[in-house]
Amino acid sequence: MSASGEASSAPNTVVKSNDPGWKHCVAVGPGTNKVKCLYCGKVMNFGITRGKEHLIGKRGKVAPCKQAPPSVRTELLEYYQAKENEKKGTNPKDIDLGFGFDDEEDESATQTPSARSCGTSQPIKKGSIEMFLTKTTSSKDKGKQTNIRGAIDKEAVARVHQYIARFWYQAGLSFNLVKLDAFQNMIEAIGAFGRNLPAPSYHSIRVPLLNKELEYTNNLLEKNKEEWGRHGCSIMSDGWTDRKQRTIINFSVNSPSGTVFVKSIDGSAFVKTGDKLFELLDELVEEIGEENVVQVLTDNGSNYVAAGKMLMEKRRHLYWTPCAAHCIDLMLEDIGKLPQIKTTIQRGVKFVGFIYNHTSTLSLLRRFTNKRELVRPAVTRFATSFLSLERIHKEKTNLRKMFTSEEWTQNKLSKEAKGKQATKIALMPSFWKNIVYTLKVMAPLVRVLRLVDGEKKPAMGYIYEAMEKAKEAIAKSFQNNESRYKEVFAIIDNRWDCQLHRPLHAAVGI
Repeated sequence: MSASGEASSAPNTVVKSNDPGWKHCVAVGPGTNKVKCLYCGKVMNFGITRGKEHLIGKRGKVAPCKQAPPSVRTELLEYYQAKENEKKGTNPKDIDLGFGFDDEEDESATQTPSARSCGTSQPIKKGSIEMFLTKTTSSKDKGKQTNIRGAIDKEAVARVHQYIARFWYQAGLSFNLVKLDAFQNMIEAIGAFGRNLPAPSYHSIRVPLLNKELEYTNNLLEKNKEEWGRHGCSIMSDGWTDRKQRTIINFSVNSPSGTVFVKSIDGSAFVKTGDKLFELLDELVEEIGEENVVQVLTDNGSNYVAAGKMLMEKRRHLYWTPCAAHCIDLMLEDIGKLPQIKTTIQRGVKFVGFIYNHTSTLSLLRRFTNKRELVRPAVTRFATSFLSLERIHKEKTNLRKMFTSEEWTQNKLSKEAKGKQATKIALMPSFWKNIVYTLKVMAPLVRVLRLVDGEKKPAMGYIYEAMEKAKEAIAKSFQNNESRYKEVFAIIDNRWDCQLHRPLHAAVGI
């Protein structure tokens, strides 16, 4: 029922009181604690206190009145300040119960002044504990009341936080979501609304609210599109395979104002030839505006190379640029095929796989390594191999202790073929020597991969210098003995010259 409907269902009752709030509100019917604003007609519960909060514009419990004159707000604020500044020795009976004592004051809306001053025998309804915390009679009492209020606030906050946490756990949400600005904005909006906030329905959050958010997001993109026209932009393509084995191609646009996701295409229904990829990229350039596009970035596959060349032939001012991260990943893949490194990686995979495939060995590992894991997932498979070898090397002493311990020798797995092979690898000097060699070769390249694959700042400005420093680090780790890293440098130079070592005029568009 609307406010106007409630007002019409009961007659208005004028209450005589010294409280200035009654000059701007009236009680709605006898025996109720409702008041009605004389300016906007809003009907409110909890008596004249809520009416004054409505007129003053105090948010959190009631909507502010938009029709009340400014002089009314000034008058009520001065009255409230005067009440706050009363002397400490004031007799409680002289305090007008019209402000700060929600439910006692609501009784005053239906009683005459004489009944309130003489102490009526009618029972007073119980209300919020805050009604007992507003009145101040002495400095001693003031300290006690503040402590009580603090304790109640802590209990209320803890109760609300527990409900939020319970929702988090039942929904299986990531704890990092608490850090989102959107979550903090939601909490502030709910707190500002106050009580009786209805939850959105399944339909509203699924359709109309989603449509509004889409419209809001599209409006945010308008600023980015203006940047595309002023400074140019880069189109980025990235392909991946989802859990349903569908081949998805994502298209994004990067500019000084940030990266914006444009669209995603399911490429499972067609063969990703150079001609087909050229068609997709050309359509997107047309959609963004050829005059706005500086470069197109893709993977380094042969089909993307062909598509990039066709795109540059058709649109002369546009450049095709291969992905630096993918280029370095291909370097790591080629280096991983060198016999010495390939054997080391295979042994490491077998070694770690045996430990993690048996609960008893995994429990033994965590006891010897103080619960440190050997598997360290990374963005790419080859970086994962490097990180796992790095962790194996760090835990060398603990792993060798584990496979020579009494607990392992008494384990029945130590008598099986795979257990004997794992023991042999753990105690094999050449395995640990080859791990050191592999780490010396791959570590500088993995550091460059982290630089170019990060999102903090564009890497094109320092990618060439980073690669030169990586080569210097590899050479230095082998005391400049070229015979030990000659094959590695040949792979790096081949990939770098073929894929990235070209005039990248498009760097200014990033």
